[in-house]
Amino acid sequence: MCGIIGFTGAANAKNIIINGLHSLEYRGYDSAGVSFMNGNDFITIKCSGKVDVLENKCENLGFDCNCAIGHTRWATHGAPTEKN
Repeated sequence: MCGIIGFTGAANAKNIIINGLHSLEYRGYDSAGVSFMNGNDFITIKCSGKVDVLENKCENLGFDCNCAIGHTRWATHGAPTEKN
């Protein structure tokens, strides 16, 4: 089962999105991703595996943002890879 969470506000979006994705883990998934709004650009980080892997990849972003969207994915179409 897939899950999605989004946030926009005054707080650090990275922490809210990652914590929200951890809350969705019980639903089952095999990969996860997040997109952060950085000015007029989006920074997208994806991984196959657990949200902990995604969290580690997001640790050294080098910027704070207040707008992001994240998801967990159960691969029903295509393999659970970073490309998909």
